[in-house]
Amino acid sequence: KLGLLPLIFLIYFEVAGGPYGEEPAVQAAGPFFAILGFLIFPFIWSIPEALITAELSTAYPGNGGFVIWADRAFGPFFGSLMGTWKFLSVAINIAAFPALCIDYLKRIFPIFASGKPRTLALVISTFLLSILNYTGLAIVGYVAVAIGIISLAPFIIMSLIAIPQIHPHRWMSFGQKGVKKDWNLFFNTLFWNLNFWDNVSTMAGEVENPRKTFPLALFCSVILTCLGYIIPLVAVTGAVEVDQALWETGFMADAARTISGQWLKLWIEIGAVLSAIGLFEAQLSSSAYQILGMAELGFLPKFCGVRSKWFNTPWVGISVTTAVVIGVSFMSYQNIVASANFLYSLGMLLEFASFLYLRVKLPQLKRPFKVPFGRVFLVLMCLIPSAFLVYIMVIATTTVYIVSAGMTAAGVGWFFLMKLCRGKGWLNFNRVLVDAE
Repeated sequence: KLGLLPLIFLIYFEVAGGPYGEEPAVQAAGPFFAILGFLIFPFIWSIPEALITAELSTAYPGNGGFVIWADRAFGPFFGSLMGTWKFLSVAINIAAFPALCIDYLKRIFPIFASGKPRTLALVISTFLLSILNYTGLAIVGYVAVAIGIISLAPFIIMSLIAIPQIHPHRWMSFGQKGVKKDWNLFFNTLFWNLNFWDNVSTMAGEVENPRKTFPLALFCSVILTCLGYIIPLVAVTGAVEVDQALWETGFMADAARTISGQWLKLWIEIGAVLSAIGLFEAQLSSSAYQILGMAELGFLPKFCGVRSKWFNTPWVGISVTTAVVIGVSFMSYQNIVASANFLYSLGMLLEFASFLYLRVKLPQLKRPFKVPFGRVFLVLMCLIPSAFLVYIMVIATTTVYIVSAGMTAAGVGWFFLMKLCRGKGWLNFNRVLVDAE
């Protein structure tokens, strides 16, 4: 069973893993809006999502997480659709981490910049990284603790060294003249760096005393994540003045060289690789246990819940997720992020609706942790981030619309296929699904 410390770092790596990847926010809108975004966005998005996750995970402490919530609120069709949206969004998101890792590695080894070497690196790294998940969630959790400490340390050092070099007026820059603001990139960067708080809910059945551990772990992870983003961002934007176009993914390493020297640049690049590994492992775990949970709940055939005899890990879930990750890993980095965000937005709208509906439908449900607000505030708490979700979906590109529509249609088709298999007895399921009352 997972204890408090590894759970904190697993949640941390579900969401962030360090300030790697926050740089495009500055490139898109300039230092002022980037700092403002990472200061405000946690209050309108991260904290509400973490609070909802804490309440519903303690009320339904089993593997499956958000799938259980949607099923209990609106019935099996929406539970299955939630599972499709969330699984695919996470699987697409996971594909970004080997790519992010290689984007840093190519600064040391230029051969990985393009062509067959990059393609082979993506496939091989994805396969090798998945192997760690077979050894057990406890091992993954403590690996996350070690990686978290190593990858965060250079940013703490860089931020301290940067203090004498900071010029506060640089924080007020709205961007360079003549550079058009890319709000699509800006908001997708914020969203991508600060979402997926509810992913850990799919592993609730593997947590030691989840009703007490989950809320505390989520609280600690929110603090760690927010500070991990804002402190290095404030330090670098205040100490380094460069062409705005240079603020692409990986720029933090170049900034470290300017502030302190080559040794710190190398440490951050190594930290980026380790952070990508931590992100990959944490999110692969949540996807694998989601498949396990959906099999236990009867949304997927019984064999999807098979565990390894050696390590007791959901090897079917790990294998399926890894295959999907490799399949989407050749999309462009920006399309990966945007597609993951779109599908995740659909799932979050359903999750907010499930949370509010369960408060009305089951007011007497035992909630070991309960968000301490009345219904009016809870509605507002969900509406504000919902408006942002709608905005994220509206500004999506045609490619993202096509990919998301195709995957949603496949999810609907999958539900009815499983229903047919259940009715005909073609596959074995753990339980018979019933519509919500």
